Amino acid sequence: MRRVLWTLGTAAALSGCTVFGTRSAPCTLATADSSVAVAWRPADFGATDAATLRLCVADRCAEQPSGEADAPYARLDVRLPDDIGAVTVPVRLRVTETAGGRVVVTDARDTRLTEEWPNGEPCGPVVWTAVYRADPVGGLGVVEGLSLGGD
Repeated sequence: MRRVLWTLGTAAALSGCTVFGTRSAPCTLATADSSVAVAWRPADFGATDAATLRLCVADRCAEQPSGEADAPYARLDVRLPDDIGAVTVPVRLRVTETAGGRVVVTDARDTRLTEEWPNGEPCGPVVWTAVYRADPVGGLGVVEGLSLGGD
């Protein structure tokens, strides 16, 4: 009898069932980092690698070329400490032409980080993020409404 109860208990635990018969969702194993990101369409900045994008969050910066002109989108992330929390951080974007070094876009704004649970609540990790669009005219814009596919 003890073996039957142990087997049933193990099966229930593995299936996500609790003692009370309700099902709890299992946690996934996705990893994520706290960060501020900027996404863009490389073609918006001209030919392949026609510009270099530099994103800074407080005193942390990252930069990369704009990418292949026929790629649907590119993305640049600035990693933050995972325990940063729901703070407001200064975000700066600068886009420089590769040929000639002329600065074509500069923008800055204060950004409140948003709490994200990539594996669902209450499964860890908890990360703090913000995502923008790099626009060749408007600078840092909202990602909502941005089609990152081939329009």
